[in-house]
Amino acid sequence: MAEKKWVYSFGDGKAEGAARLRDLLGGKGANLAEMSNIGLPVPPGFTITTEVCTAFYENDRAFPDGLKAQVETALAEVGRAIGANFGDAKNPLLVSVRSGARASMPGMMDTVLNLGLNDATAAGLAARAGDERFAYDSYRRFIAMYSDVVLGVEHHNFEEILEYFKEEQELKLDTELSAEDWKNIVTLFKARVEEELGRPFPQDVDEQLWGAISAVFGSWRNRRAETYRRLHNIPESWGTAVNIQAMVFGNMGETSATGVAFTRNPSTGEKDYYGEFLINAQGEDVVAGIRTPQSLTKKAREIAKDKKPSMEEAMPGAFAELAAVFDRLEKHYADMQDVEFTVQDGKLWMLQTRAGKRTAKAALKIAVEMVGEGLIDEKTAISRVDPASLDQLLHPTLDPDAPRDVLATGLPASPGAASGEVVFNSEEAASMRQIGKSVILVRVETSPEDINGMHSAAAILTTRGGMTSHAAVVARGMGRPCVSGAGTIRIDYKTETFTASGVTVKKGDVITVDGSTGQVLKGEIPTLQPELSGDFATLMGWADKHRRMEVRTNAETPHDAETARKFGAEGIGLCRTEHMFFDEDRIVAVRQMILADDAKGRRAPLDKILPMQRDDFRQLFEIMHGLPVTIRLLDPPLHEFLPKGDAEIAQVAADTGMPADKLVRRLAELAESNPMLGHRGCRLGISFPEIYEMQARAIFEGALEAAKKTGAPVIPEIMVPLVAMKTELDFLKARIDAVAAEVGKEQGVGLTYHVGTMIELPRAALMAREIAESAEFFSFGTNDLTQTTYGISRDDAAQFMNDYLGKKILMQDPFVSLDRDGVGELVRIAAERGRATRPGIKLGICGEHGGDPASIAFCEEVGLTYVSCSPYRVPIARLAAAQAALHMGAAAGTAGSTA
Repeated sequence: MAEKKWVYSFGDGKAEGAARLRDLLGGKGANLAEMSNIGLPVPPGFTITTEVCTAFYENDRAFPDGLKAQVETALAEVGRAIGANFGDAKNPLLVSVRSGARASMPGMMDTVLNLGLNDATAAGLAARAGDERFAYDSYRRFIAMYSDVVLGVEHHNFEEILEYFKEEQELKLDTELSAEDWKNIVTLFKARVEEELGRPFPQDVDEQLWGAISAVFGSWRNRRAETYRRLHNIPESWGTAVNIQAMVFGNMGETSATGVAFTRNPSTGEKDYYGEFLINAQGEDVVAGIRTPQSLTKKAREIAKDKKPSMEEAMPGAFAELAAVFDRLEKHYADMQDVEFTVQDGKLWMLQTRAGKRTAKAALKIAVEMVGEGLIDEKTAISRVDPASLDQLLHPTLDPDAPRDVLATGLPASPGAASGEVVFNSEEAASMRQIGKSVILVRVETSPEDINGMHSAAAILTTRGGMTSHAAVVARGMGRPCVSGAGTIRIDYKTETFTASGVTVKKGDVITVDGSTGQVLKGEIPTLQPELSGDFATLMGWADKHRRMEVRTNAETPHDAETARKFGAEGIGLCRTEHMFFDEDRIVAVRQMILADDAKGRRAPLDKILPMQRDDFRQLFEIMHGLPVTIRLLDPPLHEFLPKGDAEIAQVAADTGMPADKLVRRLAELAESNPMLGHRGCRLGISFPEIYEMQARAIFEGALEAAKKTGAPVIPEIMVPLVAMKTELDFLKARIDAVAAEVGKEQGVGLTYHVGTMIELPRAALMAREIAESAEFFSFGTNDLTQTTYGISRDDAAQFMNDYLGKKILMQDPFVSLDRDGVGELVRIAAERGRATRPGIKLGICGEHGGDPASIAFCEEVGLTYVSCSPYRVPIARLAAAQAALHMGAAAGTAGSTA
């Protein structure tokens, strides 16, 4: 039997892999192979597949049989390609060891550069290059990186040594150190490793190689990678590949450089080359924010008012070659690319390409413009924009006319703006977020360890780093505003303060970060509502053309309804009438109604509430102007309206005129052990039919008033909540029909309306065939359906949900994204059984899942009629519904061609 292939080679104009092998080679490995195949200058190397990662963890971090021999063979081939040998003291081959997951995870896993250096090969490299300074600069970098990543000697050990050495020598920049200086630092670095570990830094290059390979595979399960996967829904089962590649050196003097670039602007989407580079440097210098990089183009330099020359000016030949590569990559991948490159002694080498992370604004612009350029079609453009990212565009931005007290200006690394309290570490950002605080994470520079704090913060501010630093790239991917490289700010972590423009800002003070201008402002700045036109409107128009499901909104106030209409809602899928009862002018009447002893006592307060409810519904019908409006009759437990504590009881007694002792007795009678499973929903309507009769009258009268005013037909959809049995629905539907007949007779008109139910109990889902005999529509209340299926209170789940997610008992919070296997199966069963009885039954979803793209994809699979979500999630749902329809269509086409 043929030996399992664990290793795929690339470079030198050819490759064993290709882009289609992305799952096996990871994103980086697949793209290195693809660039090699299309003839770009890629240093030779090889990829160890993601299957090795799986085997590594299944076998207690041991490597599979045959891997070592395949790695040795591939490494020898790399050496032959560049004319050097791994471990050769006179002519050493040095390699990089990098991760490469199927989905891009920038900075989350580990990398080792310059591997293969030891005392002997460093001397050989110096002799071969004729440059001792370059060789020992590379050696000190390798010792620091390898010790941190593989040996567990933290990076700060080496930073301290270097900074102290420079102070002693009265030097400021690393580039000012001589070859002899770097030799001395190498000695100091090795001594610190031996001091920390009790053993010397490894000189055996094979030991170095396998230590690095193990560390990179091991980093797949480090804390920051796990956090990133959880935030971006990347399955752990995918694993990472490991890419081993011949080193090329950007630190070989003034004719060498390294850089990171995008083929278009990842913040705005403008068709301009965008990026940064450093002369005489290695890649980590750019992304880590250790040195402030230079602009890629002359135009960008002039905009930034930077005096240092751009790459276009300093290295015109290499830049022209790079620009040609940009254009070739965009045409080949038909997408904006994020590339890493090195110039070694004037020669350009491409180290990576991948689809570039971009803001929502940029994603829209790039997608729309690429359709205009003929690179992609409308369907591809729709698929290119992450629906969840639209949230970045749907919230307010800073009022340009508001006074601004500018503390500092940095680089506009990720657009948008946010105000919040200053915090200086990620742990505090996360804990403050949990108690509902808006915070700004302020750091000298961020690292991958800060991922959780960056996710928790409203915005990020760093004093170092460029537009492609870790903070900038991760913030853009998360949709967080970010200002980086604000070098005039001085942070003091010990006192938890920063100073700028002569002002000291303490932890807890409020600042505003404007990621669109790079400004850091004192205090909170007023905001403006977003403009949803241009590229946004174009893409939404395409999405609407290609989606099948309707998108409605959850709304019970005129403001929410108007907002949703502005965002493209096609009706109201859930009006929660209980939310209308908490205003001061209504709560007294509601309490009188609940506390009454009998139906007669309830009628008087209900008569007070009727005109208020009628006007509520009239306004919603008018705003929706003929679009469907689904109104859920009163649902919540009665205790939500009742007083708690002596002071509140006394106030209610005074408001209602009920003696306090009688009020206390009545409260005791109404008390429930578990109100969420008690006297609520349709059970209220059965016990107190007059409540639902009043609401039905208000709906019908409001609909008739709205129809007269707008001239548009109004067909109310009345939804009975928490039904478990057909008999419950029949009992209440008869009363709704009776009220409709009454109102029609009084006003001399015939009423058209629909009565349906919310499917939010497992029994209702299972009995859908029978319930559909009476229900004209189903709306899946997946919040309660999830609660009742799992037996978990959504309000209390937060106390232990993180334990379940952290211990991988659950892969995602079922209240955030629909549980397909359990709750989803109940939805599927109810849909099938409901259609069996009533083929044209309208089916919708109105829980929080209605705005979640993954849940919307499931709704498309099941064939629901519509999804309903909060107003600000309507555009997200429109785009997600289009993507789901296109995916289903593509899947059906594939199945058909296979058949």
